[in-house]
Amino acid sequence: MAASSPPITARAVIADDERLMRDQLRSRLAQVWPELSIVGEAKNGLEAVSAVASFRPDVIFLDIQMPGLTGVEAAREIAQIDVGEDGFLPEIVFVTAYDQYAIEAFEQGVVDYVLKPAELERLRITVQRVQRRIGLRNQLGPDDALDGPSSAPLQQWLHTLSAKLSGKQPHYLEWIQASMGQTLKMIAVQDILFFVSDEKYTRVQTAAQEFLIRKPIKELVDELDPQIFWQIHRSSLVNVGAIAGVQRDERGRQYVLLKGLSERLSVSRSAGHLFRGM
Repeated sequence: MAASSPPITARAVIADDERLMRDQLRSRLAQVWPELSIVGEAKNGLEAVSAVASFRPDVIFLDIQMPGLTGVEAAREIAQIDVGEDGFLPEIVFVTAYDQYAIEAFEQGVVDYVLKPAELERLRITVQRVQRRIGLRNQLGPDDALDGPSSAPLQQWLHTLSAKLSGKQPHYLEWIQASMGQTLKMIAVQDILFFVSDEKYTRVQTAAQEFLIRKPIKELVDELDPQIFWQIHRSSLVNVGAIAGVQRDERGRQYVLLKGLSERLSVSRSAGHLFRGM
């Protein structure tokens, strides 16, 4: 008889502006996942982002409609939290009363969802999927990459969901403004190879020249087409068309090689799966 898998222990944050809903979800999670520890609660989107930064949970249950920041906006902020070079973003489970929105995207597994009120059997299915992903993470070595909620597919999915919720097609930047002395330079986004940020500036690199702007990566992520620009690290975005290949060093760390440039860009562990097979 095959031995059963050990229970998956994990830490979670629950974010919902209705206390009764938080209490109900906490109670039902205790039934379907007794090994789950609820380490924090939030009653709005801003508190949800703060709780993730403070508690570093394995999973967060986010109500889509909350004051301050919606669940989708909070998820965008969470995707930008510095989890470290070898860290992971928390698994995200949206809690929603609106089953007509983005069910197909939910089912694709970038994030999961639970409909209000949280029915035990549907919650159990969600929990099993989250447990499976967390269990896989726990088995990984330092050189492994994971098909999980890395920033690039998560941001792309959030753009799609935002469009569905608003009924509008997302509008992406076509030009970037950069100052050069007393001159304002207009740079076509299609000509940009990558963006790299430090604490004060973001470097904009084209094939011929580099520029500095003050717009941080976390803002650019929301303004650039996620099918063209991938976030491969919390401090960098790369034009997919500019990628020549991916290289590993002796420690298994990945780097993006760029067409026509000797420079290479570091890839965070959570984004490593984007280049599987390259």
